[in-house]
Amino acid sequence: MKLGELAQRLGCKLDGDGGIDIKGVGPIENAQAGEISFVANPRYRKYLSDTAAAAVIVGHSEANVPLPCLRADNPYLSFADAIDVFYTPPPSFIGIHPSAVIAPTARLGANPRVGPYCVIGEGCVLGDNARLDAHVVLYPEVRVGHDFRAFANVVVRERVVLGDRVILQCGAVIGGDGFGYVLGNDGSVRKITQAGHVVLEDDVEIGANTTIDRAAVGATILRRGVKIDNLVQIAHGCSIGEGSALAAQVGLSGSTRIGRFVRVGGQAGMAGHLNIGDGAQVGAQAGVPNDVAPGAIVSGYPAMDIHAFRRVSAAVLKLPELLRRVRRLEKKGEE
Repeated sequence: MKLGELAQRLGCKLDGDGGIDIKGVGPIENAQAGEISFVANPRYRKYLSDTAAAAVIVGHSEANVPLPCLRADNPYLSFADAIDVFYTPPPSFIGIHPSAVIAPTARLGANPRVGPYCVIGEGCVLGDNARLDAHVVLYPEVRVGHDFRAFANVVVRERVVLGDRVILQCGAVIGGDGFGYVLGNDGSVRKITQAGHVVLEDDVEIGANTTIDRAAVGATILRRGVKIDNLVQIAHGCSIGEGSALAAQVGLSGSTRIGRFVRVGGQAGMAGHLNIGDGAQVGAQAGVPNDVAPGAIVSGYPAMDIHAFRRVSAAVLKLPELLRRVRRLEKKGEE
């Protein structure tokens, strides 16, 4: 594809020779000849002078670009669009594999693709264009919208409700029992029946081996456009607001309420029954024992305002020298 044609498809402004051939995309630091890359972060500008890329996508204000470029309002987004232009999906099955087990009361929409050894339980309802890779299991009475995609070994438990364009990566478990137990009068541990369910609204994507537990009563709910990374644990009765994103290994204790467009860094953990306000940001590995106000940025353990956390972190590095000074002063006082 010529660079000029690609510029038109991406809606970018061409700067340089539009007749050069582009065969694919690649990262700026090790792009191959004939590939297009991008620079959105200033730390990658240093690669512009010696990259092997044939062209690069940059912002409108990027100066002195030494190779042909496409100028975009959002270079990263335009690069993502370029990936779609050149990406060739792998071959896949069409129709329903003969080894799949589909209950007679299940209803599948138009154009289903059901892979080897899938199980679709009694009373399940799937919308159009559902794609289930090998070994996906849908328990009874699961309801799924249009354009559903479940990669291999996904399990969706009974009565879970999934909206349109939901994506479940390999090994995700949606609707497993919540961790609910109560002590009996004799000290024995009794399991609380997890009678609720899980709701994932439209355009939710769940990462590999993530688990989302069903509520004891009511529902665990992920609102429209929520994105969850791999190896995340969402406990029973939690709710996550529209457009929020949780990075890998985050853990939410039961009944945590996360607002709209919240960002949570990897390995952060929330105590139960908390409210995380709209637009809040929680740093990686933070431990959150209390509510977080809307728009706040917190990190550390216990989680605190990001500016306070940075001062505390800087002070920790000075503790050995401070300890030596205190010991010298104590010794001096004893003399």
